[in-house]
Amino acid sequence: MIAKIKGEILYIKPGYVVVNVNGIGFKVFTTEWTLGKIAGAGKVELFTYTYVREDTLALYGFLTLEELEMFELLISISGIGPKAGLGILAIADSSTIKAAITAEDSSILTRVSGVGRKTAERVILELKNKIEELPGEDSKSFIADSEALEALTSLGYSVSQAREALKEVTKDVTDTSERVKQALRILGNKK
Repeated sequence: MIAKIKGEILYIKPGYVVVNVNGIGFKVFTTEWTLGKIAGAGKVELFTYTYVREDTLALYGFLTLEELEMFELLISISGIGPKAGLGILAIADSSTIKAAITAEDSSILTRVSGVGRKTAERVILELKNKIEELPGEDSKSFIADSEALEALTSLGYSVSQAREALKEVTKDVTDTSERVKQALRILGNKK
């Protein structure tokens, strides 16, 4: 098992990065958000999950151990493979997914291609007892963030840009339209 990879970024393509470790290039699949965070960096350090099947050997990489653990929990559910797991983590961060599961809200999960209502409900049922609610997370804030993220991406911002802007928005604002307005101001100031 390859649990962590650290090296020089050779190149980044949609959906993956190739990391040079002592002359060997490792192709590591990851989310758009992670790719956005490492773009322009010379080196990268990723926590990895080694996916092995009879016809596949693939690495999936994450910037934080929390993301890796969430990915492992997600793919432990029947019907959720690595592609769907990455898709879920691309739509929302780990704490938002945890809050959604705790609040039994399947709307975030069903936004991912290939994850229907029944699969999303199965994820919630199987993971609800495995995930403890994070302090300060409530259903209003994570619903507002997921809706605001969707609005910002529909306006042409990348998932990475939208997530970063939403992290800077005041946490006590739970109204989706106000969160979008504040995020747009933040994004406008960065240009």
